[in-house]
Order: sequence, then structure tokens, then C-alpha cells
Amino acid sequence: MEWLTTLQAVLTDHTVLSADNLARYGEGLVTTVQLVFASLVIGLFLAVPLAIGRSSKRRWISLPIYAYTYVFRGTPLLVQLYLIYYGLPSIDALRDWQYWEYIDRAHVWALVAFTLNTAAYTTEIFRGAIKNTPRGEIEAAKAYGMGYWLRMRRIVLPSAFRRALPAYGNEVIFMLHASAVASIVTIMDLTGAARFIVARTYSAFEPYLWVACIYLCLTFAILYLFRYLEKRLLAHLRPAGE
Repeated sequence: MEWLTTLQAVLTDHTVLSADNLARYGEGLVTTVQLVFASLVIGLFLAVPLAIGRSSKRRWISLPIYAYTYVFRGTPLLVQLYLIYYGLPSIDALRDWQYWEYIDRAHVWALVAFTLNTAAYTTEIFRGAIKNTPRGEIEAAKAYGMGYWLRMRRIVLPSAFRRALPAYGNEVIFMLHASAVASIVTIMDLTGAARFIVARTYSAFEPYLWVACIYLCLTFAILYLFRYLEKRLLAHLRPAGE
């Protein structure tokens, strides 16, 4: 195992890429992926009913959802994170809640902020896709006797999801990049790991360079995934022969 001994010697000599710092990068990567994945999944489940409500002609349904998406799309994620992380714990009613000790954690507040932010963007993405459903598809569904909810479940939502896929892919990448603000509230994500290593090694450039490379690899992986999904789900839109 000479190669392993050589590798350990190289990593020991290179302070930024020492075994301890690599482990720190690994922990930060896991934290970032978990936080982003959880916020995207929960945000997606919230966005579907919100997009349907946002598309409603009843203003008492659509207006509150519009106000929510307007606020969260019109303010920086960092400000939202600060308001949730520092603001909610100052509410006495919440602090008196019996489950407060379980939710008063930086990861929970960051997840809440990220989820509300991505749900707002995803709601508007899906609303636009729902609004752009071809009229012919809706009329055909009505001709078959489908009611509103059956039509929405079998025709509108599947069609809207396929059209929204490219825009939603951009939102996933945006959420990955925006998650770097989590380190501001003491979460040891990728950026937090780089900040820790900078303080430890006094090297201000290399730790962030390695983190940038990791983010770049994650971004390319997401791009490849969504291009594959688009190729499969939007195959019927490609010209014949391609």
C-alpha cells in the first residue's frame, strides 16, 4: 500500500488538503446537500397546491398567495434568513411552546427560510406553466366529462410539469448556490467549512477555491440530470429524426 502512504504524506504536507480538512469538506458537503434537498422537496410539495390556488379566479384565494410570492421573491434570501433565525425566536408564544427545544436549531430555521423561498419561486414557475396549458387539451378533457380536479390531476399538472422543467432546473441550481448563506447562522456547510479552514490555516484563497470546485461539480451534475429528464419527458416536442 505504498500509494496510500504516499498520499497520506502529501496530504499531511498540504495543510489545506490535510486529512482533517478533507473530512471537514466532506461534512460540509453532506450538510449542504441535505439542506438543499430537504428544502427543495418540501418546497415542491408546497408549491403545487399554491400554484393551483394562484391560478384560481377567486381573488380571495389568489391574492394572499400572490402577496406571499411577491414578498419572498422581492427580498434577498439572506434578509429572510436573518428575520427567521433572529426574529422568530424572539416571539414569546413560540418560546413557550412545548416543542420549542426541538425546533430552536440553526438547521431548522435555515430549512424554514430556504423552503419558503424556493416554494415562492416554484409556485410562480408552476403557475405560469398551468396558465400556458394549451386550450385544446383542456377542451378535450371537458369533452370526456372530466371535472376540474380530475382534469387538473390527469391533464393540466402533468403537462405543466413538463413545460416547467427547464425553469425549475434553474431554480434548483439557484437554491444550491444560495445555500451558501447558511454558514452565516453557524451552520457548517461547504462555505462554513471553507471559512473554518481559512481561520485554521491562514490561507485565504485555496479553501474557497476548492469549495468553488465542489459547487461547480454539483451544478454540472444537476444540469446533466435535468437535461436527461427534459430529453425523456419532452421527447415528443423534438423534430422527427433527432
